[in-house]
Amino acid sequence: MSLVAIVGRPNVGKSTLFNRLVGMRQAIVDETAGVTRDRHYGKCEWCGREFSVVDTGGWTTNSDDVFEGEIRKQVTIAVDESDLVLFMVEASTGITDYDAEIADMLRRSKKPVVLCVNKVDSGEKIFDTYQFYSLGLGELWSISAANGSGTGDLLDEICSKLPEDAAEKDDERPELPHIAIVGKPNVGKSSLTNALLGEDRNIVTPVAGTTRDAVSTYYNKFGHEFMIVDTAGMRKKGKVSEDLEFYSVMRSIRAIENSDVCVLMIDATQGMEAQDMAIFNLIQRNRKACVIVVNKWDLFIKDNNTLREYTDALRARIAPFDDVPVIFTSVVKKQRIMDVLNKVAEVAENYKQKIPTARLNEALLPEIENYPPPAWKGKYVKIKYITQLPTKFPSFAFFCNLPQYVKEPYKRFLENKLRSHFNLHGCPVQIFLRQK
Repeated sequence: MSLVAIVGRPNVGKSTLFNRLVGMRQAIVDETAGVTRDRHYGKCEWCGREFSVVDTGGWTTNSDDVFEGEIRKQVTIAVDESDLVLFMVEASTGITDYDAEIADMLRRSKKPVVLCVNKVDSGEKIFDTYQFYSLGLGELWSISAANGSGTGDLLDEICSKLPEDAAEKDDERPELPHIAIVGKPNVGKSSLTNALLGEDRNIVTPVAGTTRDAVSTYYNKFGHEFMIVDTAGMRKKGKVSEDLEFYSVMRSIRAIENSDVCVLMIDATQGMEAQDMAIFNLIQRNRKACVIVVNKWDLFIKDNNTLREYTDALRARIAPFDDVPVIFTSVVKKQRIMDVLNKVAEVAENYKQKIPTARLNEALLPEIENYPPPAWKGKYVKIKYITQLPTKFPSFAFFCNLPQYVKEPYKRFLENKLRSHFNLHGCPVQIFLRQK
């Protein structure tokens, strides 16, 4: 599909317009300048035409923002890969030095540009817009991204300038697995995303909390194809004081809810702490597949049995759902990055597999006969039939005469037998007992 990049200086309303175009509150919006940092993609449909939209951070130079250089790099990449640039300015502030600098950069890029003047909320403000003709970028379009006025005409103009052939192609991409990379701040989530993609897709700095939005990226390399979602770090509720961080954490939780496989990253030097367990429990409650990646393994002091002891301690901490792959990496040194990729692909396959009913009964009924459920008040429970339910995650129904008498320990026995006969590594399993 064609790609439209929204660029401009900080706080002119780029994310507000982005959310309006994609039809959902996907990018964080706040009065604070410089909220958006990474490139943020979404899909827009207008009058039967579909195109992708990318929201970028605000362009600045010589400011106090430590992310300034990285944000400029992200904006430049977005402009280079786009088919059309939507340049946003603000009516009330007039032409600033940053606006003139961006206009100069866009003229050199030779890309089609649509100049859009935002925050024109009333008739009188129209008179503030005419000064922007001096930027030399042609016709301008007055809108209010907050209340939507003028956006219809703007979209008509965008559609008229997009390449025709790109508009006619259908997006034939199948429903891909969504891989969410989650964890505490500063454990290396964005570094892992960049290492997998082989490019600086997300901004990486030593400052905790660099990533704010949950940033989705299409991945298609080494025979694997899925959507990778880099999320903001999640801290304890008591430590979240700013509104911005609250929204970031909410986006991360939403990313877990919408994912198929969660890659939980922990810091090798800190181990599986209480906050890591809270995130793991959140993944478990949402019935998502999980891969645990222990990052910064190069900084950990090791001896002969360190790896095994660390893995055993980790599995004891996350029990009873301990059938989870654990991979030790150093993202900075690119150690075992491909192992993460291969394991995520394997777990995603396990998560969506459908086991034939005949195979289930063939494998499990003899096990149940050898070790039947304990009798309860002189009554014997007889399990006659097993089938997999049509849910998104692996769940199984066991039909029996007295389901109310089957207790939790026996359900765990059934789950362990399922895992021993079928490859459910990394996947949550839910068991239901039903009246025959």
